[in-house]
Amino acid sequence: MLPEKDSKKLGEKDPKEDPSVSVFREYLRIKTVQPEPDYDSAVKFLERVASELGLQCQKVEVCPGRVITILTWRGTNPQLRSILLNSHTDVVPVFEEYWRYDPFAAFKDSDGNIYARGAQDMKCVSIQYIEAIRRLKAEGKHFPRTVHMSFVPDEEIGGHKGMEMFVKRPEFMTLNVGFALDEGIKVKVEGNPGHGSRFIEDTAAEKLHRVITSFLEFREHEKQRLKSEKHLTLGDVTSLNLTMLNGGISFNVVPSEMSAAFDIRIPPTVDLKAFEEQLTAWCRAAGEGVTYEFHQKYTDQSMTSTEKSDPWWKAFSGTCRDLNMKLKCEIFPAATDSRYIRAAGHPAIGFSPMNRTPILLHDHNEFLNEQIFLRGIEIYAHLIPALATVPPLQAEA
Repeated sequence: MLPEKDSKKLGEKDPKEDPSVSVFREYLRIKTVQPEPDYDSAVKFLERVASELGLQCQKVEVCPGRVITILTWRGTNPQLRSILLNSHTDVVPVFEEYWRYDPFAAFKDSDGNIYARGAQDMKCVSIQYIEAIRRLKAEGKHFPRTVHMSFVPDEEIGGHKGMEMFVKRPEFMTLNVGFALDEGIKVKVEGNPGHGSRFIEDTAAEKLHRVITSFLEFREHEKQRLKSEKHLTLGDVTSLNLTMLNGGISFNVVPSEMSAAFDIRIPPTVDLKAFEEQLTAWCRAAGEGVTYEFHQKYTDQSMTSTEKSDPWWKAFSGTCRDLNMKLKCEIFPAATDSRYIRAAGHPAIGFSPMNRTPILLHDHNEFLNEQIFLRGIEIYAHLIPALATVPPLQAEA
């Protein structure tokens, strides 16, 4: 990573830079990184944007320190269901020693690649929404349906103090949403403790080994399925990864308890009851004193329609076709706040226009090229009018 004295120079504005790129880089420099995100600065930034664009700004504090910010572009027929453009303000932590540049300086290299945490996930989309609406308003456009932009906290840690709470509040109901564009278990093992010099029977480590073996054999099965069945995508199989191990108090003491955490992403096509029965069987086979608990358990398996007859999908896919973009529909295994919107009964699609870009979400040296970013604004400047002009549906007549 660049030394601190160089990082300060990276924030200087380029007078020749596209103004939309400058706004993007400014937003990237706000350190909304978990576990202590600077949400106040993000909200102030969004309030300023709302003032610049002449948009209504509403702030909803769903719990102390957790604010949903909604910017609204009122439609000419506000009785119609609205369009919700959702994005999250928080980003995942970084290991700065592995970064080429300061991950919060938004450095742009000579190729136009902008390096920053959130460049792909998902501050780019937030600003693409904003800049697309800025462009449409400057052109004097108006549309029948109201367009809301929501900026939510804590998506990266499950959204429990963000969108999950927001969809249950009256403020969300009054948005009148018609369409929105937008995990794991812990196994605890108990066994016989003792001195590290002895061959103690039935230890926690032995039981945990059996559990881990069962889980990772299943992981390998799903991995091979994905490789061998060419029509499958990552969202069609159950992904599983061992992410944490805990236990022990000293090198010479056999622990009485150990635990392992697994990140499991289950597609909506899987029978959840049968899968949980399988988890129970693996733990039972490992021995006495093996239990598990869900860190996040989400059982709604609603999916958004992609049928040609669906008016929302028709507007979305038709616009992409007009822009010569090929769409490939996939189930997104990295759980997003869209699941809460779908569970509330609203169709939601995850979309991020980042073609010709290596996927570096949550990775070191996350970047997005400025031309790809600007192309995304152009795409949203076509998608938003298409969705905001969907004719009145039967339920709205």
